[in-house]
Amino acid sequence: MTVALQDRFFRELPEMAVRWQAESPAELRLLALNERLAAELGLDADWLRSTDGLRFLVGDLVPSAAVPVAQAYAGHQFGGFVPRLGDGRALLLGEIVDGDGRLRDIHLKGSGPTPFARGGDGLAAVGPMLREYIVSEAMHALGVPTTRSLAVVGTGRPVLREAELPGAVLARVASSHLRVGSFQFAASTGDTDGQQGLLRRLADHAIARHHPGAAEAERPYLALFEGVVAVQAALIARWMLIGFVHGVMNTDNMTISGETIDYGPCAFMEAYDPETVFSSIDFWGRYAYGNQPLVAGWNLARFAETLLPLLSDDVEEAVALAEASFGVFQREYDAVWQSGMRAKLGLPADLDARESTALADELLALLKDNHVDYTSFFRHLGRAARGDAEPARGLFVDLDGFDAWLPRWQGLRPDADVMDRANPVYIPRNHLVEETLAAATAGDLGPLQQLLAAVTAPFDERPGLDRYASPAPEDFGKYQTFCGT
Repeated sequence: MTVALQDRFFRELPEMAVRWQAESPAELRLLALNERLAAELGLDADWLRSTDGLRFLVGDLVPSAAVPVAQAYAGHQFGGFVPRLGDGRALLLGEIVDGDGRLRDIHLKGSGPTPFARGGDGLAAVGPMLREYIVSEAMHALGVPTTRSLAVVGTGRPVLREAELPGAVLARVASSHLRVGSFQFAASTGDTDGQQGLLRRLADHAIARHHPGAAEAERPYLALFEGVVAVQAALIARWMLIGFVHGVMNTDNMTISGETIDYGPCAFMEAYDPETVFSSIDFWGRYAYGNQPLVAGWNLARFAETLLPLLSDDVEEAVALAEASFGVFQREYDAVWQSGMRAKLGLPADLDARESTALADELLALLKDNHVDYTSFFRHLGRAARGDAEPARGLFVDLDGFDAWLPRWQGLRPDADVMDRANPVYIPRNHLVEETLAAATAGDLGPLQQLLAAVTAPFDERPGLDRYASPAPEDFGKYQTFCGT
């Protein structure tokens, strides 16, 4: 099979790309293949399973017109600026036009060290790569914009972390890999003047790729900023609605497209608590569940700073324009959050926003005080809308509090069918993810297929999948996640 890959990023922004070749793996084994996504991309699944297909998926067999590159970017990591990060263990194989005519990146993780590796080995273990596959595909099924996972291929090469682990490469698909950190890198070079300045060419590239309407605006680069703010506000609101905790919201992990990227120390909250943190290195809770909207705003302010030379020659005017445009964030976040929460509660779309917000806020406070599982509660609440309140009621210690809230909600005649379409039965429960990754690392892929079957059809309750809808057992303990490097 001939795979037609373009090299648009490299041709248009060569200062931000280093040509590189993936390491040749020792022994290839297909661990997971996303056949639906392959079909969207016009790739034959049978060929991808072949020796040549597997070599393509790990970057060992490069199509003739392709130019694999490691991308350069900078970033604020836990608030501290690092001017040179980049793809330390990743490669952009190139861009492919999918069946709908959209340009999409094919990108590798764990393909070996690049000039951006900063002393790392450039490799990845089976567990973290399958985690990204599981969670990103679950996010897609939940309707959250995300990078996708095409395949995970075992390399037959051991990776040394706390112990020796089997290695793997993830083939990832995205609208692009442009990040806030990409703009920080371009701005830090000082090449911001003139039509051919790096910053301006990067902005034009981003407009053409993701926000083409901005090109027609009176101030295209201000329109680009507003477009990115809007898609990120909507994205974070969707995270909050499903209880997702990203865990590492550095500026290099915030995309210009509005897709979720980098599934390292991520997890889904179980007992509702805005202070929920899973990352082993987030000692101060900077990226806690409840802080995610604030952190997104902080990251977007850093994005605005990079664009100031393009907004106006007068710094004060540029700052004023960016500050005025930032109001888009709160408006878009509130609109998506309120609409999503009304659906979760089955409330009429025309209900006064203040009433629905007050009802939701009171409920969330009850969930927090009673340590109620966020995902299963809303699904049980759908049964209450059909007349059976006991499954939801049984999750509370403070019955008086819930019993006072319940009739006010029931009086609004919630729509149970709307609720079932908004509230998943199955998410990647942390204990099940760990169980699945441990089995896969030991060579057993059965639990992986079972978990994927549940979480990629998250709203469809099915017999025999009860354990995939249940919170972790009490002996699972406090959950921590790690970045995988």
